Amino acid sequence: MNQPTFEEAYTKLEETVRALEVGGATLEDATRLFEEGMRLARICHQLLSTTELKIIHLQRSFGEQMAMLDQAKDEPGA
Repeated sequence: MNQPTFEEAYTKLEETVRALEVGGATLEDATRLFEEGMRLARICHQLLSTTELKIIHLQRSFGEQMAMLDQAKDEPGA
C-alpha cells in the first residue's frame, strides 16, 4: 500500500476524530478508529518532520551561498 500524501492522511485523520467524537460506536469500532487515528497521526508527523528537514537543508544551503557571494564581493578586484 502506498503512503498517502499529508493532505490525504490529515483529512482522513479529521474524519476519524469526528467519528470518535460523535460517539455511539461499539468498543471494538472505537478501538479500531483510535488505532487508525494513531496510524494517521504518525504518518502526518513523519511527513512534517521530513519536510522540516528539507526546509532546514535548503535554508542552510541558501545561507552558505549568500555568505559566499558576500565574501566574493568583499575580495579585492570584485
